[in-house]
Amino acid sequence: MERPLILISNDDGYRAKGIRQLAEMAMQFGDVIVCAPEGAQSGKSRAFTMGDLTLHKVNGVESGYPEGVDVWACSGTPVDCVKMAYGVLCQRKPSLVLGGINHGDNASTNAHYSGTIGVAFEGCMKGIPSIALSLCDFDPDADFAPMRPIVEKVIRKVLAESLPHFTCLNVNVPKVKAYEELKGIRVCRMADGYWRKEVSPQDRTDRQDNKVYMLEGYYQSNEPEAEDTDAWAIRNGYAAITPCTIDITDYSLLKDFTL
Repeated sequence: MERPLILISNDDGYRAKGIRQLAEMAMQFGDVIVCAPEGAQSGKSRAFTMGDLTLHKVNGVESGYPEGVDVWACSGTPVDCVKMAYGVLCQRKPSLVLGGINHGDNASTNAHYSGTIGVAFEGCMKGIPSIALSLCDFDPDADFAPMRPIVEKVIRKVLAESLPHFTCLNVNVPKVKAYEELKGIRVCRMADGYWRKEVSPQDRTDRQDNKVYMLEGYYQSNEPEAEDTDAWAIRNGYAAITPCTIDITDYSLLKDFTL
């Protein structure tokens, strides 16, 4: 029986520890092909390149991947990587698309900016069951071992049962020292929140003497005590799984909106 083909990408670049760890975790479930950006592409969401793109083969073992993983680097965004892998590299339709493991969470409205979620959405739009995976730890050398049981459980379930059309999963796991420290897994909704003080003026100018700004700020929940949200779950020691849909139609307004 042919093993499932699992396509993996991310927004931290093919050298990131998270994607290397995810490839190793996924190998037990099927044949793994990685096509990831050449460098960091965080915040690119579902952007794609309307111009030239390149692919090059990477020596996976030398780059820290397990032997047997097919690794490619793409010059474009995370979505470009999925498109290029699907159109050029994959000899058959993948059974599963995985985004991550991201260094840092992608919960609440942050999911709309995330290239990791962009990977899952792109797979989902191609009719492939897709999962975005994130660890709430920005350290380049983060310890992903505690989230292994969750990754394996989710992959196993999705491969066995698939997902509804136009639906993917956004999985966020808090930083813990061991899996046993997690209080459990919650299937929950996206929290209502937003970023504050996003624009930060810098004490410098560019070559044309234009003032320089950076987008920074901090996230603030509008419902910090809502226990059915992903943000609450993560903050209180639970792994959060949020089903996300590609269909952005507001069906409640669709019934009532008239001109």
